[in-house]
Amino acid sequence: MAPSEVKLPEVKPITYVDFRALAVESGRPYDFERLDAAYALADAAHAGQNRRSGEPYVTHPVAVATLLLELGLDTEALTAALLHDVVEDTEIPLEEIVAQFGPEVAALVDGVTKLGLISFSSMEEEQAENLRKMLLAMSKDVRVMLIKLCDRLHNMRTASAWPAQKRRDKALETMEVYAPIAHRLGISGIKEELEDLSLAILDAYGYADIIEQMGRKVDALSYVQKIAGNVQRNLTENDLPNAVIHSRVKSIYSIYRKMYIQGRSFEEIYDTYAIRIILDTIPECYTALGVIHDMYHPLPNRFKDYISTPKPNMYQSLHTTVISHEGIAFEIQIRTHEMDQLAEYGVAAHWKYKAGLQGQDKLEERLAWVRQLLESQRDAEDGGELLRDIKSELIPEEVYVFTPKGDVIDLPSGATVIDFAYAIHSAVGNRMTGAKVNGRIVPIDHKVLTGEVIEVLTGNENKGPSRDWLNIVTTSEAKSKIRHWFKKERREENITEGKAALDKELRRNQITIPADQYDEFMENIAHRQRMNSAEEMYGAIGYGGLQLARILPKLREEYQKLVKSGDPVETFEIPVKPRKEKASEGVVVEGIDNVLVKFAKCCNPLPGDPIVGFITRGYGVSIHKQDCVNARPALSNPRWLNAHWAEGIKESFTSTLEVTALNRDRLFADISSLLADMRVPIYSINARSGTDGRASITLTIGIQNTEHLTNVISRLRKIKEVTDIQRT
Repeated sequence: MAPSEVKLPEVKPITYVDFRALAVESGRPYDFERLDAAYALADAAHAGQNRRSGEPYVTHPVAVATLLLELGLDTEALTAALLHDVVEDTEIPLEEIVAQFGPEVAALVDGVTKLGLISFSSMEEEQAENLRKMLLAMSKDVRVMLIKLCDRLHNMRTASAWPAQKRRDKALETMEVYAPIAHRLGISGIKEELEDLSLAILDAYGYADIIEQMGRKVDALSYVQKIAGNVQRNLTENDLPNAVIHSRVKSIYSIYRKMYIQGRSFEEIYDTYAIRIILDTIPECYTALGVIHDMYHPLPNRFKDYISTPKPNMYQSLHTTVISHEGIAFEIQIRTHEMDQLAEYGVAAHWKYKAGLQGQDKLEERLAWVRQLLESQRDAEDGGELLRDIKSELIPEEVYVFTPKGDVIDLPSGATVIDFAYAIHSAVGNRMTGAKVNGRIVPIDHKVLTGEVIEVLTGNENKGPSRDWLNIVTTSEAKSKIRHWFKKERREENITEGKAALDKELRRNQITIPADQYDEFMENIAHRQRMNSAEEMYGAIGYGGLQLARILPKLREEYQKLVKSGDPVETFEIPVKPRKEKASEGVVVEGIDNVLVKFAKCCNPLPGDPIVGFITRGYGVSIHKQDCVNARPALSNPRWLNAHWAEGIKESFTSTLEVTALNRDRLFADISSLLADMRVPIYSINARSGTDGRASITLTIGIQNTEHLTNVISRLRKIKEVTDIQRT
């Protein structure tokens, strides 16, 4: 049986003497006087501090600097690595770093320093804001993230010293945030090690199982090495004598994903072992591909050309899977030396191989996603949105689709045609009315697949997107552009929509605020969201920049303060003398017999809804739901009476539903047919077709009680293309 936790290899602490010797051995022109001064300051500042493993704390920044040295980083980055915890964990201020080592090093140190002086309402918000700060610094200088990645890698290598829960929390954060960032920066070595170390903590059984099965394939590895020699001879015979050939083993986490997520057996994974061929030029790569396919039979649908279509992290290579004469399948990767350097070291290759790369232009391309992600967050008031975007947008899987003109657009797996439209241009997305995939019209929530040719259908310039699109799109770019359009073009509508949504959430959580305190209450909530007014908060909710789920804890907290203050908050209970009461129209009004009852049209109460009665002049008692907006302003008025439903009600009541759906043929007929099958009477029905490809249908139907209504709504939601149903 696999262990509950895998015991990882012991990591020997590295001393500054060892680090310095490696720096000298590298032959790079480091400023050793500066590095010595940085170590001296770090050693003095961390004096008396130990890691959980018992080692002096200063061994950690030295280890981080050593990892950066292996990546080929410069003096400033190594200096900052030695000092990266000084400001955060000691009494040394940032100003002293500026004075001794200059603003460049200080900016790197500050970029990886957490926001320690700000209080946050949740761990998620704190994590998001620290990540935002680091990404912002990274967009200006990528070395900030390289320091953080090496910091996290050393911490994960020594994670056995952490308590069990912290170990799992850090492993999950590493898997969801830092490994994907390393992937986007193209640093495959760090990405794969972070994933493997995290997996060993999060699923020790799966990790141990793969290790055991790989141990049985040692003979296969030696066989692949023999094949490599055969490939070398054939390439030489075909005028490619300078080819460099390596054998490699697939990372444990990559195998894990295919086994446990894609449901394959270990024997079905053909690229556990691979041969990498490194050549001088791109034409030589395609020549070598032809040689390989002459030698071995290629597996169908296993060829990928990442040279003509690079991955978003700028990775380039030819991949093909072939079967040897003995029936063993293996992968072959073919690339140039420059492509190999970029694949192994990513943005770090900018420093490690300065003479052989395209310099700043290549670096700028690799960092474009950071600026795009931060730009998409500009209109978001929700701190947790950044974490969700990181987790959804930085996943390794991408799809490649084409415009009608043949341009390639890369999108994250799961992206829709709306995401595609906004990836082309915000104006295309805002005017979108539909889409064609491979010449056929598809629903607007169609998820795109690699190889599809997508044509966006557009309407007039004033159309604009639908609010429902925020629940359909997956990319932060599309969400940001939709929010921006609503923020700019629909301010008054946003405020109205946001206030209505907030009031609905209050009713759903049975929070009732006295009318004379409502405005002050909402102003307090807005200020807690760092907004200037309640109106600004309503607008942010309306255009999607602020999620109701994020402010609900603060709403409840403020409400509890209001309750404890002794102010009246819910005054439906009106004392009356006990007496035998009789029902009128299925409703018992406390203190009154045989009274004329009518049901308020503003909230259409049904049996099962908490209700209250209001004495009207000449019309008896009007029955409202307790959470009706028209009940709130006059709760203390003596004309409000307690009321409840009588037992065994058999009358039929009317209820109005607003159904929103993607417009299609037979939608109206399907809804009518379902209600007929359920023997639900329809008193009125009104259908409207919108300009955004959606339809709104208002139904007034006969209902027995709230349970009956819930059942009807549940059945209606199952109709194809229905996206939302609201009781009005």
